[in-house]
Amino acid sequence: MKPLLFLGLLIGLNARAQDLIIRNAHIIVGNGAVIERGEVVIRAGRITAVAPGNGGNPVLGLRLIDAKGMSVMPGFIDAHRHINTGPDEKKQMQALLEAGYTTILSGGGPADGNLTLRDHIEKGVINGPRIIPTGSVRLTLTPDQARAEVRKMAAMGIRWTGEISLTPKPAPTPQELETLHAILDEGAKAGVRVQVHAVSPQAMMAAVDAGVKYLVHTPHFGWMSFDDAKRVAAAGVKQLSTIGFGVPVFGVFANDNLPRFRDGKPWPESILQGDGRGQEAGYKVVNARTSWDAGVIYGYGTDTNYDPTAGLEHELKSLNLMFSMQDIVKLMGPNTASYLEMSDQLGTLEPGKLADMVILDGDPMEGYWNFLKAKVVIKGGVLVVDRR
Repeated sequence: MKPLLFLGLLIGLNARAQDLIIRNAHIIVGNGAVIERGEVVIRAGRITAVAPGNGGNPVLGLRLIDAKGMSVMPGFIDAHRHINTGPDEKKQMQALLEAGYTTILSGGGPADGNLTLRDHIEKGVINGPRIIPTGSVRLTLTPDQARAEVRKMAAMGIRWTGEISLTPKPAPTPQELETLHAILDEGAKAGVRVQVHAVSPQAMMAAVDAGVKYLVHTPHFGWMSFDDAKRVAAAGVKQLSTIGFGVPVFGVFANDNLPRFRDGKPWPESILQGDGRGQEAGYKVVNARTSWDAGVIYGYGTDTNYDPTAGLEHELKSLNLMFSMQDIVKLMGPNTASYLEMSDQLGTLEPGKLADMVILDGDPMEGYWNFLKAKVVIKGGVLVVDRR
């Protein structure tokens, strides 16, 4: 994000930001530390103090939020969710806030629609999470055409490509890789980060060998080897979960107790390029743990566009097969902030960072289901949800 654009975003937030103090909170800092009972101080949209304590007298100039023993943790970040402007954006963005999301990196879609949605939120037309827009560029273009698209994207102020799909099986084509190299080269010149959709081990390694640094998926067409995962980590490549892909969804689109794919179509036959009977779900969860154990910076993304709380639950249920709650807090917070290259702003509750946080009616360290109990959501020091 350009410094001037980010400054403008902060000015917009600070215009509505309140000076707050959250007391009597069970604080999940996000860096591994847990404060059993403490307080968080927010001034001008940023965290200024996080400390143990049982509360005391009111602090002049600070609005008090009594957490009453509930848990406060960093606001949720979805680094791969499909969003865009549209007639239902107000309802959709409010639902994201109510689920606990404070930052969303768009999964793709028309760049101008991404920008419109971001602007509607920043200008206060609607409420919503912080939107990081992306622009589409396809590998079917020639290298010169792809370079032109990247330059156009940069001129619009967009600093991320949407997901760029590589052929998973049998492997990416030479033409795809030639265009990808051009996109990476032009992106480096223009300050545009390149995200790649590589959903097989061979596509993943082709992306890594090409110099890609951001992978929006965990492979679900075959097993990753530990040696390949170590190569991904050594190359400094960051990867997102989207681990619910292939796992059947129940009760979201209908109540007939039939399993469905994430888009509501029958499971498993609606999975594109499926290996049969939903093997993709098995590949995903095992490959996720392989990446994690190899040292890959592994973050959070849902790759969904339906109800945010249902999508959150689905992704967390799937992650719960392979990760502890401590790991999930790290995965959703600091690791996803690192993927966004915003570790200095997001992902943990530490002084100096943006005051993005969610207060949960339960302890997230006890189980993923407590992540689903958002009562208060604060974005950049602004109280955007209060359901106490």
